[in-house]
Amino acid sequence: MGYQVLARKYRPQRFADVAGQDHVTRTLMNALSQNRIAHGYIFSGHRGIGKTTIARIVAQALNCRTEIGTEARPTPEPCGVCDSCIEIRQGNAVDVIEIDAATNRGIDEIRELREAARYAPSRDRYKIYILDEAHQITEAAFNALLKTLEEPPAHVIFMMATTQPEDIPQTIRSRCQHFSFHAVKFDDILTQLRMIAGQEQVEAEDAALALLAEAGDGSMRDALSIMDQAIASAPMEAGRPVLSTEQIRELMGAVPNAIFERLLEAVAAGQSAKLMEELNLLVNAGHSPSSLARQMVRYLRNTLMAKLGGEQTELLQISGDERARAARTAMLFTEEELTRNLQIVLRTFDDLNYRQEQRFHLELGLLKLIHAQRLLPIEELLSGVASGVRSPAAQSTPRATAGPSRPTATAAPTPPAAPSISPFGASSWGSGPSIKQSAAVNPVAEMERPPITSVAITAPAGAGGPVRESSPFPAASSPAMGYASTATLTEGALAKAPEVAAPGSGAPSMEAVRHAIGSALVEAGHTSAAQLLGSGTWSLDGSSLRIEVPGMGKKMLALTVNAAAEKIIRQELQRMGAPSRFMVIPGGGTAQAAPVSSGPPMAGSIQEAALANPMVQKAREIFNAEVRSVIDLRQK
Repeated sequence: MGYQVLARKYRPQRFADVAGQDHVTRTLMNALSQNRIAHGYIFSGHRGIGKTTIARIVAQALNCRTEIGTEARPTPEPCGVCDSCIEIRQGNAVDVIEIDAATNRGIDEIRELREAARYAPSRDRYKIYILDEAHQITEAAFNALLKTLEEPPAHVIFMMATTQPEDIPQTIRSRCQHFSFHAVKFDDILTQLRMIAGQEQVEAEDAALALLAEAGDGSMRDALSIMDQAIASAPMEAGRPVLSTEQIRELMGAVPNAIFERLLEAVAAGQSAKLMEELNLLVNAGHSPSSLARQMVRYLRNTLMAKLGGEQTELLQISGDERARAARTAMLFTEEELTRNLQIVLRTFDDLNYRQEQRFHLELGLLKLIHAQRLLPIEELLSGVASGVRSPAAQSTPRATAGPSRPTATAAPTPPAAPSISPFGASSWGSGPSIKQSAAVNPVAEMERPPITSVAITAPAGAGGPVRESSPFPAASSPAMGYASTATLTEGALAKAPEVAAPGSGAPSMEAVRHAIGSALVEAGHTSAAQLLGSGTWSLDGSSLRIEVPGMGKKMLALTVNAAAEKIIRQELQRMGAPSRFMVIPGGGTAQAAPVSSGPPMAGSIQEAALANPMVQKAREIFNAEVRSVIDLRQK
């Protein structure tokens, strides 16, 4: 007899030899021992996992001439030595007919099968029909088989093997017992490969066999086919083939997972140049972009599973070394980032199937992984917004009642607002609403009820002690009155506005530049950018303006001071004759309160309305006090 490939040579001949299908073999053996034999079976599942093999074993067990319970056959397993078992194993049995349904799929072939099924078996107990790839049979042919399958002769048994059971009509499936086969586990394939390597006198590294088992992807036949090819290409030592990991990788055209680990390390570090250099080496070595994308998808999937279940999870069907590598990579990313990366690479892999310049599209897909790392999570953005809704000083200020009240003296001045890293925090330009507050404001109700404002007034030392007055008063009507704001003013705010030099008449003061830019940003609706820049340190660095914002990350800074805000700043600088070049950079430490402007409050603001109120002016005159903060309490 000529050479047989490993998949045929080591094909299981007993139920006990089948790997990874215990739920099927146990049920069938119990049915044989209890003589509960169905007239139709459907075996479905992944390719190369034993569907047709088990159908043949069942045929041997049904037609075996040795009785169950005898010394030669103590279990329902076929004896394997009688004429029927030998003929079925060799494919020569007259009463066991295997039909390739992919070829014999028409109604004429099924009619012939139905006519032949009427006759009794020639020698054995049952006439068994094994239909491989049964989903290929046409609908008309299935309809022709339907009546026979519903009421078959007592001596006929149908077994259908398929990889797509959903393509078999429901009328057929409801008349058969359906067994769903599982993909063979990695450890089961690895055990089988070790056994076969010992039988074939092959020297193989454990890592090499693990690579073969992983390449099988749950299919025992695929793993054995690759092993057959690897043995044929392996070098000989002392008359025995030797399988090494590098040789198998070269044979399969696979890339070591250590390279994908380095690629994802570059992604996590944001090193675009290094990522492209690694990819260039792989492509120049002859690896196709489609193959690289497919392998990276598999590696990212394993990394995500390691992130979800840990290194020893059952979700990982890989060797111990690869488990450790996947766990190391998983530590570089969050679960959300890994999910997003896997989605990007999957989309890239799909694009490569119909693109001509595959390399360019793969490079673009990998660069997207780095760009995605720079995205700000929505949770972080929302938490930043929430932190700037109301400062602790505003929360601690007593709410004013609807009726008039007398000034109430307190023993301590208004506590300063706590530092906030949010661009939506309070500052000297804060006249706009926070996102959370503006969502709760009813404009109609705000117009109908009188506005209530709380003013904190502090007397200087020696003037009778600090006094806070919480006094409701009607504020002036202005567009800004619908907003809750927190601002800080000093006595210097009553002075005239800082002079702004006309273009060409000299450089304006830094305070004038700050005030003009802040007012322009607020008027244009960029309140968050105004508040953020107001908390920064302004300085001239040569011929450019330098604004250093403490306690602020690059991502949040870029989101707040966007292109539209930069355009407004640049226009305002040109209008004032100041250097048009400027830079906004993050600084160290935590964000501080904005320095108090030396100019008057902006027109139409709540500060202007508060300072114009007669009660506030009277309190300042009596106590010789200064206005430190103005807090709008109309939200209540």
